[in-house]
Amino acid sequence: MTARRTVLEQREMHWVVTRLSHEILERNRGIRDLVVVGIRTRGAHLAARIVREIEAIEGHRVPLGILDITLYRDDLQDVGPQPVIRGTDIPFDIEEKVVVLVDDVLYTGRTVRAALDEIIDFGRPKRIWLAVLIDRGHRELPIAADFVGERLQTAENEVVEVMVTEEDGEDSVYMREIAK
Repeated sequence: MTARRTVLEQREMHWVVTRLSHEILERNRGIRDLVVVGIRTRGAHLAARIVREIEAIEGHRVPLGILDITLYRDDLQDVGPQPVIRGTDIPFDIEEKVVVLVDDVLYTGRTVRAALDEIIDFGRPKRIWLAVLIDRGHRELPIAADFVGERLQTAENEVVEVMVTEEDGEDSVYMREIAK
């Protein structure tokens, strides 16, 4: 394994999530019609953190949903014969809502494309915004985030690893080079 470089540590990740939460509230002018949906796995944990921040600021509940985009992927045949499906949980109506879709890393745009397809299957939102912790570039589809924690210049042979306490026991973001 190649050496990895720390991009964000725990405290910095907290600051980024707090900033993203404030930017979402500012652009939406509060929580009116706002719902937050995270893409499994790490995007869902980041979405929950954003919702907690927004609720702490506004003093009101914000609906939180989770998307499992596995069956919407355009590379499902490459995932394996038995892909693990954890399930989507959107226990609220998204019609005419402002949906903030949350993911950890924006790379090619294919995950977001799959998430958009799935969201539309639930109804027609007023608007969909994309919030990501890291935008690393190298888009293959014309997709851009509305809210970005950090923009990283990466090479094709580098990977960005987002760690969240809920899954990995730590909050951090690393970048490392992979062998081509």
